[in-house]
Amino acid sequence: MSGAGTTSRTEATRGRARTNGRTGQRIRHLTLHLISIAVGALIVIPIGFGVLGGFKDNGQLSTNPLGLPDPWRPGNYTGILADEVFWRQLANSTLIALATTIVVVGASAMASFVFARFVFRGRELVFTLFAVGLMFPFAVAILPLFVLLRSLGLLDNPLGVILPQAAFGLPVTIIILRQFFRTIPAEVEEAATLDGCTAFGFFWRILLPMARPALATVSVLAIVASWNNFMLPLVVFTDQSWWTLPVGVQAFQGQYGDDTARVLAYVVLSMVPALGFYAVAERQLVGGLAGSVKG
Repeated sequence: MSGAGTTSRTEATRGRARTNGRTGQRIRHLTLHLISIAVGALIVIPIGFGVLGGFKDNGQLSTNPLGLPDPWRPGNYTGILADEVFWRQLANSTLIALATTIVVVGASAMASFVFARFVFRGRELVFTLFAVGLMFPFAVAILPLFVLLRSLGLLDNPLGVILPQAAFGLPVTIIILRQFFRTIPAEVEEAATLDGCTAFGFFWRILLPMARPALATVSVLAIVASWNNFMLPLVVFTDQSWWTLPVGVQAFQGQYGDDTARVLAYVVLSMVPALGFYAVAERQLVGGLAGSVKG
């Protein structure tokens, strides 16, 4: 009887522990869901306010800022879409973002291959110098960078934005790609060498195709960083024909500061390409980062 009573109490204790564990797990899940909803609301509500605000006039924004437009006024959006300046700024942002991505990913891929697959004296020291670049704020370098670009004759030249953006994008890109390249088994490289493949041949024909998820990840990061860059294009471009969308938004706000609805419409249209690109590339971005961290 004593043994049966002890067994019963033990099972009851285990049952309470399982119940408490399930309750704690439910509380954690509920807390995470509430935090996710709160963060999502902080992102979605301002975007929704901007989108709806673009369909209003200033009177509606004053009297009914959070409600639906009544009546709807699509003229703010259609007027901007009919403006040649908006499309020129969109083309400038696209050109600079793509060129920056090609330069930074190409240079970083070759550097990461050397850091990951070759052993030489001072390798970790040189890699650390690149990593230190992550702690160097861009704003600190803007004045000497402006003087350097002026001496090189790169003001009002897209290369004056592309090359510095690529330089500042090298540290994070090299860190991600190097970690991914190190996960490629050495047996693959040995087999390629036995088949007569040179080091560059292995890099070009085997390593890069295998590293497509990581390359896609760093490409997305480079494009988004270039697209959102405001300070460098503002400093480099005095010619309005080279202005990018972030600079164009600031100039548009200065020109139509009293027409808040029109400014909201311009801001929303400027966000659409970046949001659309990120929505398409989100899976590649998350997958590539997960693979890099796992490696």
